[in-house]
Amino acid sequence: MAEELIQNDITPLTRNDSVLKALDLMEEYKIMHLPVVEKGEYLGIISEEDLLEATDIDMPVSKLKPAMIRPFTRPYKHVYDALKIFSEHHLTLLPVLNKENKYEGYISLVDLGVSFSRMASLNELGGILILEVNQNDYSLAEIASIVESNDAKILSSYITSHTDSTKVEVTLKINVADLSRIIQTFTRYEYIILASYHESEHGDDYKDRFDSFMNYLNI
Repeated sequence: MAEELIQNDITPLTRNDSVLKALDLMEEYKIMHLPVVEKGEYLGIISEEDLLEATDIDMPVSKLKPAMIRPFTRPYKHVYDALKIFSEHHLTLLPVLNKENKYEGYISLVDLGVSFSRMASLNELGGILILEVNQNDYSLAEIASIVESNDAKILSSYITSHTDSTKVEVTLKINVADLSRIIQTFTRYEYIILASYHESEHGDDYKDRFDSFMNYLNI
Protein backbone atom coordinates (compact mmCIF):
# COMPACT_ATOMS: atom_id res chain seq x y z
CA MET A 1 0.00 0.00 0.00
CA ALA A 2 1.02 3.62 -0.55
CA GLU A 3 1.21 4.29 3.20
CA GLU A 4 4.32 2.09 3.40
CA LEU A 5 6.18 4.54 1.14
CA ILE A 6 5.15 7.85 2.71
CA GLN A 7 8.00 10.22 3.60
CA ASN A 8 8.24 13.65 5.22
CA ASP A 9 11.94 14.46 4.79
CA ILE A 10 11.14 17.40 2.51
CA THR A 11 9.11 20.18 4.11
CA PRO A 12 6.41 21.29 1.65
CA LEU A 13 6.31 24.83 0.37
CA THR A 14 3.74 27.41 1.45
CA ARG A 15 1.98 29.73 -0.98
CA ASN A 16 4.23 32.62 0.10
CA ASP A 17 7.55 30.82 -0.35
CA SER A 18 9.65 32.27 -3.15
CA VAL A 19 10.55 30.76 -6.49
CA LEU A 20 14.20 30.87 -5.43
CA LYS A 21 13.52 28.84 -2.28
CA ALA A 22 11.65 26.24 -4.33
CA LEU A 23 14.49 25.96 -6.84
CA ASP A 24 17.04 25.62 -4.04
CA LEU A 25 15.02 22.77 -2.47
CA MET A 26 14.74 20.99 -5.81
CA GLU A 27 18.47 21.25 -6.30
CA GLU A 28 19.16 20.00 -2.77
CA TYR A 29 16.90 16.94 -3.04
CA LYS A 30 17.41 16.27 -6.78
CA ILE A 31 13.70 16.42 -7.61
CA MET A 32 11.64 18.33 -10.16
CA HIS A 33 8.37 18.74 -8.23
CA LEU A 34 7.32 20.10 -4.82
CA PRO A 35 3.97 20.17 -3.00
CA VAL A 36 2.49 23.44 -1.78
CA VAL A 37 0.66 23.11 1.56
CA GLU A 38 -1.02 25.75 3.72
CA LYS A 39 -2.06 24.78 7.27
CA GLY A 40 -2.33 21.14 6.29
CA GLU A 41 -4.34 21.87 3.14
CA TYR A 42 -2.78 20.59 -0.07
CA LEU A 43 -2.95 23.37 -2.68
CA GLY A 44 -1.15 21.65 -5.52
CA ILE A 45 2.22 20.79 -6.92
CA ILE A 46 4.73 22.93 -8.81
CA SER A 47 7.34 21.80 -11.30
CA GLU A 48 10.84 22.97 -12.02
CA GLU A 49 9.66 23.92 -15.49
CA ASP A 50 7.06 26.30 -14.01
CA LEU A 51 9.65 27.85 -11.71
CA LEU A 52 12.16 28.45 -14.48
CA GLU A 53 9.56 30.42 -16.43
CA ALA A 54 9.02 32.85 -13.55
CA THR A 55 9.92 36.47 -14.33
CA ASP A 56 11.05 37.16 -10.75
CA ILE A 57 12.81 34.62 -8.52
CA ASP A 58 11.59 36.48 -5.43
CA MET A 59 7.91 36.19 -6.35
CA PRO A 60 5.75 33.77 -4.29
CA VAL A 61 5.00 30.41 -5.87
CA SER A 62 1.26 31.14 -5.63
CA LYS A 63 1.72 33.71 -8.41
CA LEU A 64 3.12 31.20 -10.89
CA LYS A 65 1.29 30.61 -14.14
CA PRO A 66 -0.33 28.32 -15.09
CA ALA A 67 -2.22 27.36 -11.94
CA MET A 68 -0.87 24.42 -9.94
CA ILE A 69 -2.15 20.93 -10.71
CA ARG A 70 -3.36 18.70 -7.81
CA PRO A 71 -2.30 15.09 -8.37
CA PHE A 72 -2.32 12.95 -5.21
CA THR A 73 -2.95 9.48 -3.86
CA ARG A 74 -4.34 8.03 -0.62
CA PRO A 75 -2.48 6.00 2.03
CA TYR A 76 -4.77 2.99 1.45
CA LYS A 77 -4.30 2.97 -2.32
CA HIS A 78 -2.17 0.31 -4.02
CA VAL A 79 1.22 1.36 -5.36
CA TYR A 80 -0.06 0.66 -8.88
CA ASP A 81 -2.44 3.60 -8.42
CA ALA A 82 0.53 5.80 -7.54
CA LEU A 83 2.50 4.45 -10.49
CA LYS A 84 -0.32 5.43 -12.85
CA ILE A 85 -0.41 8.99 -11.50
CA PHE A 86 3.39 9.31 -11.68
CA SER A 87 3.24 8.21 -15.32
CA GLU A 88 0.32 10.46 -16.30
CA HIS A 89 1.94 13.62 -14.92
CA HIS A 90 5.64 12.69 -15.31
CA LEU A 91 6.23 13.33 -11.61
CA THR A 92 9.28 12.85 -9.39
CA LEU A 93 7.23 13.21 -6.20
CA LEU A 94 3.56 12.47 -5.40
CA PRO A 95 1.66 13.96 -2.41
CA VAL A 96 -0.44 11.68 -0.18
CA LEU A 97 -3.71 12.94 1.37
CA ASN A 98 -5.73 11.32 4.14
CA LYS A 99 -9.52 10.83 4.17
CA GLU A 100 -9.96 14.40 5.44
CA ASN A 101 -7.93 15.62 2.45
CA LYS A 102 -5.08 16.74 4.71
CA TYR A 103 -1.48 16.42 3.55
CA GLU A 104 0.21 13.32 5.03
CA GLY A 105 3.52 13.35 3.15
CA TYR A 106 4.78 12.25 -0.22
CA ILE A 107 6.02 9.27 -2.22
CA SER A 108 9.24 9.67 -4.19
CA LEU A 109 9.74 8.18 -7.63
CA VAL A 110 12.88 6.40 -6.42
CA ASP A 111 11.08 4.64 -3.57
CA LEU A 112 8.20 3.73 -5.87
CA GLY A 113 10.66 2.22 -8.33
CA VAL A 114 12.29 0.13 -5.59
CA SER A 115 8.87 -1.05 -4.38
CA PHE A 116 7.74 -1.93 -7.89
CA SER A 117 10.99 -3.80 -8.53
CA ARG A 118 10.41 -5.95 -5.44
CA MET A 119 6.78 -6.61 -6.33
CA ALA A 120 7.66 -7.62 -9.87
CA SER A 121 10.49 -9.89 -8.67
CA LEU A 122 12.88 -8.00 -10.94
CA ASN A 123 15.79 -8.75 -8.62
CA GLU A 124 15.13 -12.48 -8.64
CA LEU A 125 17.10 -14.81 -10.89
CA GLY A 126 15.36 -15.26 -14.21
CA GLY A 127 14.40 -13.63 -17.49
CA ILE A 128 11.75 -11.22 -18.76
CA LEU A 129 9.47 -11.89 -21.70
CA ILE A 130 7.02 -9.43 -23.29
CA LEU A 131 4.13 -10.80 -25.36
CA GLU A 132 1.53 -9.04 -27.48
CA VAL A 133 -1.96 -10.55 -27.50
CA ASN A 134 -5.45 -9.50 -28.50
CA GLN A 135 -7.51 -8.42 -25.50
CA ASN A 136 -10.19 -11.01 -26.27
CA ASP A 137 -7.60 -13.80 -26.56
CA TYR A 138 -5.70 -13.04 -23.37
CA SER A 139 -5.59 -15.96 -20.96
CA LEU A 140 -3.09 -15.98 -18.11
CA ALA A 141 -3.95 -19.64 -17.47
CA GLU A 142 -2.89 -20.59 -20.99
CA ILE A 143 0.27 -18.47 -20.79
CA ALA A 144 1.19 -20.04 -17.44
CA SER A 145 0.56 -23.51 -18.87
CA ILE A 146 3.01 -22.84 -21.72
CA VAL A 147 5.66 -21.59 -19.31
CA GLU A 148 5.17 -24.53 -16.93
CA SER A 149 5.35 -27.03 -19.80
CA ASN A 150 9.00 -25.95 -20.05
CA ASP A 151 9.69 -26.67 -16.36
CA ALA A 152 9.53 -23.00 -15.41
CA LYS A 153 7.22 -20.74 -13.42
CA ILE A 154 5.96 -17.16 -13.70
CA LEU A 155 7.28 -15.08 -10.80
CA SER A 156 5.23 -12.01 -11.69
CA SER A 157 3.21 -10.56 -14.53
CA TYR A 158 1.47 -7.36 -15.51
CA ILE A 159 -0.48 -6.02 -18.46
CA THR A 160 -0.02 -2.79 -20.40
CA SER A 161 -3.01 -1.68 -22.46
CA HIS A 162 -3.35 1.18 -24.95
CA THR A 163 -6.55 3.15 -25.49
CA ASP A 164 -6.09 3.22 -29.25
CA SER A 165 -5.47 -0.52 -29.65
CA THR A 166 -7.27 -3.83 -29.12
CA LYS A 167 -3.98 -5.46 -28.18
CA VAL A 168 -2.26 -5.65 -24.79
CA GLU A 169 1.34 -6.22 -23.79
CA VAL A 170 1.90 -8.97 -21.24
CA THR A 171 5.18 -8.72 -19.32
CA LEU A 172 6.34 -11.91 -17.59
CA LYS A 173 9.16 -12.45 -15.10
CA ILE A 174 10.10 -16.14 -15.36
CA ASN A 175 12.35 -18.06 -12.95
CA VAL A 176 14.84 -19.37 -15.52
CA ALA A 177 17.79 -17.48 -16.97
CA ASP A 178 17.52 -18.96 -20.48
CA LEU A 179 14.13 -18.42 -22.11
CA SER A 180 15.02 -19.92 -25.50
CA ARG A 181 12.81 -23.02 -25.17
CA ILE A 182 9.92 -21.01 -23.75
CA ILE A 183 10.16 -18.50 -26.61
CA GLN A 184 10.11 -21.35 -29.13
CA THR A 185 6.97 -22.76 -27.53
CA PHE A 186 5.18 -19.42 -27.54
CA THR A 187 6.16 -18.96 -31.18
CA ARG A 188 4.76 -22.41 -31.98
CA TYR A 189 1.45 -21.33 -30.42
CA GLU A 190 1.58 -18.21 -32.64
CA TYR A 191 2.18 -15.70 -29.85
CA ILE A 192 3.89 -12.45 -30.83
CA ILE A 193 7.14 -11.89 -28.91
CA LEU A 194 7.79 -8.17 -28.53
CA ALA A 195 10.98 -8.47 -26.50
CA SER A 196 12.96 -10.82 -24.29
CA TYR A 197 15.64 -10.14 -21.71
CA HIS A 198 17.52 -13.26 -20.69
CA GLU A 199 20.79 -15.15 -20.80
CA SER A 200 20.57 -17.39 -23.86
CA GLU A 201 22.77 -20.28 -24.88
CA HIS A 202 24.09 -18.08 -27.68
CA GLY A 203 25.80 -15.63 -25.37
CA ASP A 204 23.38 -12.68 -25.38
CA ASP A 205 24.59 -9.81 -23.23
CA TYR A 206 22.01 -10.29 -20.49
CA LYS A 207 23.16 -7.44 -18.26
CA ASP A 208 23.09 -4.76 -20.99
CA ARG A 209 19.67 -5.84 -22.21
CA PHE A 210 18.24 -6.04 -18.71
CA ASP A 211 19.62 -2.57 -17.90
CA SER A 212 18.00 -1.27 -21.08
CA PHE A 213 14.69 -2.73 -19.94
CA MET A 214 15.01 -1.08 -16.52
CA ASN A 215 15.72 2.24 -18.21
CA TYR A 216 12.61 1.69 -20.36
CA LEU A 217 10.57 1.35 -17.18
CA ASN A 218 12.26 4.47 -15.75
CA ILE A 219 13.09 2.58 -12.51
